[in-house]
Amino acid sequence: MCLIVFAWQATPDKRLLLAANRDELHARPTREAHWWPDRPDCLAGRDLQAGGSWLAIGRGGRFATVTNYSEQQDRRSWPASRGLLVTDFLDSAATPFDFARSLAGDRYAGFNLLLSDGAELVYVSNRGDAPVRLEPGIYGLANASLDAPWPKLLRSRDCLAGLVAAGQANETALMRLLADRQPAAAAEIDGTGLPFALARAVSAPFIVTPEYGTRCSTVIDWNHAGSVRFVERRFDASATQTGESAFSFQCEPSDRRQNL
Repeated sequence: MCLIVFAWQATPDKRLLLAANRDELHARPTREAHWWPDRPDCLAGRDLQAGGSWLAIGRGGRFATVTNYSEQQDRRSWPASRGLLVTDFLDSAATPFDFARSLAGDRYAGFNLLLSDGAELVYVSNRGDAPVRLEPGIYGLANASLDAPWPKLLRSRDCLAGLVAAGQANETALMRLLADRQPAAAAEIDGTGLPFALARAVSAPFIVTPEYGTRCSTVIDWNHAGSVRFVERRFDASATQTGESAFSFQCEPSDRRQNL
């Protein structure tokens, strides 16, 4: 499970406001967000098992994030890791829409993917959702289609919408949104085969279980002038914060380059 809520061009001064929880097995080896030595313009955490990332932004104004699609376990060995979609897009010169349209979706397990070059934000899934350019607005993405009516997604998206409307969508408020450990009501929990206790635990925006849970929370504040603030907080299996990294830098989205 993962959770992403975001406001795309929803205010006059912000290009993208994003709050995301990465949920993963605690045993999976991971590197914290950093500028990658082999890709100096890429800021991202790194999956040390498969080599890709779950969320990345580059100095050139390219951004991508991926979530797994919730479905019955498929024991096939897929040719490519979903995390490579993120880094492949940052390496690409294609527009988000063209990149999404060119994907060979059958090479990957189920995924949802968001892609931006600063000029457009595109959503695509290899589980039935063709590429679509998103209109300005506030959205939520978890482990089903964009804006799927999962209780935690709806609650978090509505919270973000309220913060944006009140002019209070700052770093502190977005991190507080991501720290919500309240599970869904019992009647709203769809375990899809999971034991009830686990299904209830993963229905919360911030997941806490001994083996699996929220590994990091990330906030991105990207304004129209190209200024980016990127903050990542990391957590252990007991949900204790183990670290925080913050980055501020300038990027040059494609729409600004085209106007030079």
